[in-house]
Amino acid sequence: MALALGTGAILLVVLLWELVRPTFKRAVARGREIWSLRRGASTLSGYDPGRERRAEQRARALLRSCVDERDWAMYRDLGFLRVWGERGRGKRASYAYLIYPHKPIVAYVPQTGALLNEYCVAFPDLSRPYGSSRLPDSDDVLAKWMALTADERRLIADANMHLPGRQVDPGRVRRDLLRLARWERERSVPDPRGTDRAGADPRASSGADTDVRGPDRADTLHA
Repeated sequence: MALALGTGAILLVVLLWELVRPTFKRAVARGREIWSLRRGASTLSGYDPGRERRAEQRARALLRSCVDERDWAMYRDLGFLRVWGERGRGKRASYAYLIYPHKPIVAYVPQTGALLNEYCVAFPDLSRPYGSSRLPDSDDVLAKWMALTADERRLIADANMHLPGRQVDPGRVRRDLLRLARWERERSVPDPRGTDRAGADPRASSGADTDVRGPDRADTLHA
């Protein structure tokens, strides 16, 4: 009896295998085909895992060629740039900006360290064939620096404004301001640009003019 049951079980397994074997073989063949296609597409596309790193190296070289040595040293040592506000002349600037890679621009009061606003803008990478939503870090900083120094009012008018802390941790910004002050003391070279800039808080919560816009919107994407 046991022998007969065992033999029947073996026959049942063999029959089931014969039934599912064609489907199994097709599934394996299909999987190999998909894997080969993906591997071939990757090879043909020429994707290089080191591309992003080299792009960042080129971006850093470009940033260094565009800003002065002091600003480059600031970015190299601290990881951000400061830009003085352009509104008004004749006394020290009443506001400035900190530019971080892929974060909003933060406006603050240099004399007190008070945080004013965050201005959110984005500059997508439109290069081909690897364009993406993010520029290399240093290119993003350079794009914001160029926009602020070339046409501050237009950039600020087109940006999405938020109160401090929306995307950038206020504690981090205050620590960075302390790092910046210590960095400047260690260099013992005051920034001459801070002695002849002045102006009102741009679109600050105190009620500054917020309706200034250029004839055309800046080529930025609101974050």
